[in-house]
Amino acid sequence: MQTKIYLDSFFHPQTVALIGASDKLRSIGLTLIKNLSSFQGELYLVNPNRNSVLGRKCYPSLDAIGKPIDLAIIATPAKTVPEVLRTSRNVKSIVIISAGFKEIGASGLILEKKCQELLGPIRIIGPNSLGLQNPWINLNATFASDIALPGSISLISQSGAICTSILDWSFKAKIGFSSIVSVGSMMDVDFGDLINYLGDDPRTESILIYMETVGNADSFLKAAQKVSIKKPIIVLKTGRTQEAVMAVASHTGTLAGSDEVFNAAMKRVGVLRVDTLEDFFYMASLVSSQPKPQGPRLAIITNAGGPAILATDAAVLSGATIAKLSESTIKELNTFLPAAWSHQNPVDVLGDADALIYAKALKIVSADENVDGLLAILSPQDMTRPDDVAAEIINLQFSSKPLLASFMGGASMEKSSLAFHDAGITTFPFPETAARLFAKFWQYSKITPALLDPVIKKKSIPLFDKVLAEGRTLLTEEESKKLLSLYDIPTIRTEVAFSIEEAESLAADMGFPVVLKLHSKTITHKSDIGGVKLNLEDKAAVTKAFKEIQLSAREAFEGVTVQPMIKMNGYELIVGSYSDEQFGPVILFGFGGELVEIFKDKALAMAPLNRLLARELMEETRIYKALLGTRGRKAIDIAALEEILIKFSRMILELPMIKECDINPLIVSPKGILALDARVVLNQ
Repeated sequence: MQTKIYLDSFFHPQTVALIGASDKLRSIGLTLIKNLSSFQGELYLVNPNRNSVLGRKCYPSLDAIGKPIDLAIIATPAKTVPEVLRTSRNVKSIVIISAGFKEIGASGLILEKKCQELLGPIRIIGPNSLGLQNPWINLNATFASDIALPGSISLISQSGAICTSILDWSFKAKIGFSSIVSVGSMMDVDFGDLINYLGDDPRTESILIYMETVGNADSFLKAAQKVSIKKPIIVLKTGRTQEAVMAVASHTGTLAGSDEVFNAAMKRVGVLRVDTLEDFFYMASLVSSQPKPQGPRLAIITNAGGPAILATDAAVLSGATIAKLSESTIKELNTFLPAAWSHQNPVDVLGDADALIYAKALKIVSADENVDGLLAILSPQDMTRPDDVAAEIINLQFSSKPLLASFMGGASMEKSSLAFHDAGITTFPFPETAARLFAKFWQYSKITPALLDPVIKKKSIPLFDKVLAEGRTLLTEEESKKLLSLYDIPTIRTEVAFSIEEAESLAADMGFPVVLKLHSKTITHKSDIGGVKLNLEDKAAVTKAFKEIQLSAREAFEGVTVQPMIKMNGYELIVGSYSDEQFGPVILFGFGGELVEIFKDKALAMAPLNRLLARELMEETRIYKALLGTRGRKAIDIAALEEILIKFSRMILELPMIKECDINPLIVSPKGILALDARVVLNQ
């Protein structure tokens, strides 16, 4: 409720004050006065050096106005902002346009902290902000040149330039906004605050976010998880190629880049992430105008074969499928299409099809139960009247399935494109873009926010106390497997031998063949230094392997572990975790073994997992299809593997002292599941 009260003064102010009012040409102060002139409430100008600006009275300070102010806009040099804040006792909310804070380095950060100390109950957007707009009440508290059209999309951006670019594009696309907010460097109000507020805003139906840094990740995730259930949230985040800054000892940390962790977090809270500014524009249009697809099956209606082939490739490569038309649909199309039509999807009605033929084919295909979405492609041909075709398509009145259009060409297609925009049908200049965005739309539609807010009881493990007391953070393989056993994750018998005689005795007891591995409190990847010897058939082989491991490990050698040589004829998987600095525990699943970092067939999810999330995690990998059975091999017990993933994620949450953890390989076969090796790294 407090967020609602305080943020409401940003978007629905009755009184606005502008600090830094100016009549200087091309100044931000002058632009803001002009933009605020259409505001229907009371506007006060503040400038301690002027009695009036453009014929309007100027006050020397906010306090001098003498009445409560809902919204104050500060557009003065950064060094003056603390003094402005000291005179803002009667102000509810402030937008700081001024730049020169933490974005410039240490001196700016000191200035920003000084401002934060002066806030009190006041909420602040910015600094380094373009400002904000609410088109529904003609509030343009920005230095952009125009105010947006009223609509149902809310845009939150860390970049003022992105705001103005989207604003400029929106006029041509005839897309309106319920609000536009430039958050700047988020001294106070962050993404989570705004998402919570806009989630309750009756005029906002979808939320677009351009993000450079997450800021308060916990605030953002909690708000997005709650709001995305009722309103679509689309994020465009930059910084995809930033290399991980943390040093990691596990395979998991090496494989899980920060950008992939962000993707996993977005999926968990039901947010659609797009990759380009182009997709940002188009998805905004799609989610605001078209119904969500109920499946991945796309039908393509075209008057030219080449563009349809391009669209087909793009759809399939992006994760959609090409719908297989029913026999009844094919028969019905045969009754009026020429004999040379394609007789399958894509439905090529040929270049001489008129508007009525094209629209009739589209209508019939749209009714097919095997179709989840439609793409209408039209290329300019002499026999084609694109305006007539567009008019007939619009008259069809689609409601249950999304319809996308790609009327290819330039000037000849402008009128039809405008007609589609007016009718709420998104048009694309290229058919492959349309097909790719349909696939993205489908992927978003099947995302269900995981409403998990677990109360995890933190556990203390005496084993950890012993390890840390020895000045170590790396658990030995034996210790790691004992930990897994506490959570009923099946592990292979593993015993430590400190001498050749102990190794020979343990091997004989287990039964040959056996495996010897380096037992060390410092070496993380044993195979890299020749510390793993497989398939040892007798005592002589054990003796030789012991000596070779001792020689290769040198001072790191403390003994060996002995375990049975398991021949399960299964697949080697990896299950791992590490703690991301912003988002917390991340779970990794994928193809494992010694070549795990070469093949990189893996997927990420945020802990905790339930059965649905565990299954979705597995389904994102290529190895998953093999686990279901292939080329004469039987399927493994998928339900049992799901349970192991759930137990593993529970362990990671209950034991926050675990920094990184790998089970690699986890052998899976129709005969069972077994952890052959494990590595655990603790926080210091």
